Amino acid sequence: MNERQTTVNIISSRVGVVGLAASLALFLSACGSDNPTAATDNGTTETSQAESLTGTLAGAGASSQKAAIQAWKAGFVAKNPSAQVEYDPVGSGSGVKKFLAKEVSFAGSDEVLKDEDREAAKARCEADVMHLPVYISPIAVVFNLDGVDTLNFSAETVAKIFAGQITNWNDPAIAAENEGVSLPDLAITPVHRADGSGTTYNFTEWLHAAAPSVWTHEANKKWPLAGTNGEKTQGVVSLVQSGQGSIGYVDDSAAAGMGIAKIKGAGGDYVAVSGEAAAKTLDESELSGASGMDLAFTINRTPSDPAAYPIILVSYDVVCSAYSDANEGNLVKAFVGYEVSEEGQAQAAAAAKSAPLSQALRTKINASLDSIKVG
Repeated sequence: MNERQTTVNIISSRVGVVGLAASLALFLSACGSDNPTAATDNGTTETSQAESLTGTLAGAGASSQKAAIQAWKAGFVAKNPSAQVEYDPVGSGSGVKKFLAKEVSFAGSDEVLKDEDREAAKARCEADVMHLPVYISPIAVVFNLDGVDTLNFSAETVAKIFAGQITNWNDPAIAAENEGVSLPDLAITPVHRADGSGTTYNFTEWLHAAAPSVWTHEANKKWPLAGTNGEKTQGVVSLVQSGQGSIGYVDDSAAAGMGIAKIKGAGGDYVAVSGEAAAKTLDESELSGASGMDLAFTINRTPSDPAAYPIILVSYDVVCSAYSDANEGNLVKAFVGYEVSEEGQAQAAAAAKSAPLSQALRTKINASLDSIKVG
């Protein structure tokens, strides 16, 4: 594994290649699918039979998407009153298991499927599987110290804290990055996810890429060390909020009410968590891999832009490239289309502080949705 970037499966191109995506979209629109359902940019659908959407769509997976999903469900159902959406935020690992077992129609995952899961997904779908990015968010390093709302951390300092090499809040390494801050003589309690988590995968991937001499563990959705842990995002939040001296990592949408760290950027300044700063990291990341319709990212964990916030996650809807049940396929296409629409992305940004998808990336996603065969 490259220490600066994790290899994931997708087409070898930069996000900004709009011309290719637009041409591909036109080509697919002309060719059509077995029972085409095209998602428009406001989340409505157009079918050859002008069918209305009915029934319940079931999904499960990444808890990072929880706040955004709630907003998307409300907006989607308002446009499609005969349809319902159920989403269980059980975590990326458990969501993928439910998808493979055909318990749900799509999985939310903050991690690209490993080879063995990809093969299992192909068997489950009886077709190829696709990763469609719907949610881009910074991961916040959160802490609980009385009277302290923000701290500055380099990647090396964060890695040493979570590796157990820095164990007290008044450690000289922390003090050196935070002049003028009164740091208590208090033990640090790192908190990690207990479940298989895409947030953990992205966080450990950044630790290994940005501070490889300290954090020697490869990226993994399972935390590699013993220690205090909580189930899902809310479990980590609860432990940090209730434990003076605690520190953890959560999707930024769940970081309210805790201290939030700024992370040292490429130019030496400390960068605050924001969707805009997260988008700058994605701008330096690439699409690379399996097929033109499978849109997973290789994330650059050490971006050169001094204003980029480097700890980000890209959360995908993992979907089949073909659904034998036409209604199920049409629901998947319509709901994901709404998630990535301009309206849907604005709702996610308001509810979860995520970084909206670029128009170029949205064009690619809509081309992938148009390619899904149904019935």
